[in-house]
Amino acid sequence: MIRLPALLSLLLLAPQLCRAELKFSPVFGDSMVVQRDKPIHVWGWATADSPVRVELAGHQGSAKADSSGRFDVMLDPLPAGGPHKMTVTAGDQAKTFSDVLVGEVWVCSGQSNMAWPVAAANDPDLESLSADYPQIRLISVPQVASQEPLNDFDGKWEACTPETVKQFSAVGYFFGRQLHQTLDVPIGLIDNAWGGSAAEAWIARADLEEAGQYDELLEKWDQTVATYDHEAAMAKYRTRLEQWQKDRKGNRPRAPRNQINSNHRPANLFNGVLHPVLGYSIRGVIWYQGESNAARAYQYRDLFPLMIQTWRARWGQEDFPFYWVQLADFRDEADQPRESDWAELREAQTMTMSRLPNTGEAVITDLGEAADIHPRNKQDVAKRLARWALANEYEYDIPYRSPTFDSVEFTDGKAVIDFDHVGSGLDTFDIREPIGFAIAGEDREFVRANARIVDKDTVEVWSEDVDAPVAARYAWADNPICNVQSADGLPMTPFRTDAWPGVTEGVVK
Repeated sequence: MIRLPALLSLLLLAPQLCRAELKFSPVFGDSMVVQRDKPIHVWGWATADSPVRVELAGHQGSAKADSSGRFDVMLDPLPAGGPHKMTVTAGDQAKTFSDVLVGEVWVCSGQSNMAWPVAAANDPDLESLSADYPQIRLISVPQVASQEPLNDFDGKWEACTPETVKQFSAVGYFFGRQLHQTLDVPIGLIDNAWGGSAAEAWIARADLEEAGQYDELLEKWDQTVATYDHEAAMAKYRTRLEQWQKDRKGNRPRAPRNQINSNHRPANLFNGVLHPVLGYSIRGVIWYQGESNAARAYQYRDLFPLMIQTWRARWGQEDFPFYWVQLADFRDEADQPRESDWAELREAQTMTMSRLPNTGEAVITDLGEAADIHPRNKQDVAKRLARWALANEYEYDIPYRSPTFDSVEFTDGKAVIDFDHVGSGLDTFDIREPIGFAIAGEDREFVRANARIVDKDTVEVWSEDVDAPVAARYAWADNPICNVQSADGLPMTPFRTDAWPGVTEGVVK
């Protein structure tokens, strides 16, 4: 029998037992930047069915939490400015975020070349010394892989200082700095890049299944997960390490990566590092990835556009701008033309621009390093991305796009090639003669070719070794030797006029 005092205590406690704590993704926090001139999406979790109100800079929005406690509130667009306070009230609970700025928000994503920090880029000492920008705010999402969508992560917004910038994405920071200096508005940068990641890891499993062309890739991973024993792999590694420590022969063994948590496993990164920020109001995304998919470049022709489309669809913010970095020059230079998986990956990246609106590509075949997959010059990479954003999103009249192949005519033993997006006209750097072209006849044997810039947007290509050319290529190599650019200094986009089978055609896993 329950006594009256105990019964009264239980009755008083009942509402507290039913009340859920007011929670948010860490992308909402003190010192955050929210996107200007767009509806501001605020979400979180509270007591089921409770009324929720959000106030920011004199604007209010309201909604009702659903049966699971999730709420989504949209605030009217705001102009750039701040600092403000944002207060969220759910039932009898409230949370206030301070030092909130309104400005431009960009997501910085991809693999290691986007994750590469300022501390490891060119001139890290000088760059960090001058990184005193209180209106540039930075937040990084830790590398956590998951097959289930995550809502939380260990991170927070911080103002850009000489200390906080050091481990932040170099491309992201230099891009954001250029925008801040040009636009004179607050900039928010969300870094969720993961070194070595493959594109399929950034796509939801349901989207890969619905696409209908990645069954073999998914089945391979399902089989890997079903049979992988990480403890057994670690035991073998420890045995090899002990033997190496005894005789010191060869390279030190590397510890195995847990395949369950692999950054190649489909959906792992979509769920782990994208989902917690998915839906946050943004201007757009900058992306640097592709190295891990180069061996499957033909597959990337569809996989990369699928990733962009599904991000846009799930973000619910129409076709936001998505700008990426084309693969840099890397590996040994080749004396003679030959096939290249990196060239095919670059081709797949370029193709995406014609398939999807509001996309763009920064060409950097002049900024790589043969012996280092992580070239240190991230400043110029970021400037080329910033040109796309400044020209297209902010309407600055500046050159931003590299020259691209338009058409070719084969006549009198020559390939006469016309180009689009030549800016002030075609030009060369280093030496006057255009280099980087190859030509082939019906035998499909490519040879180095002579070239001449005929006019602002036309190049003639020929070789004494090919009487009747039927195909031409430019910068078609892992590490191309090439020098054609626009007079504005933007390197020509690698291309080929043929559609002959490549070395990655048919490779799907």
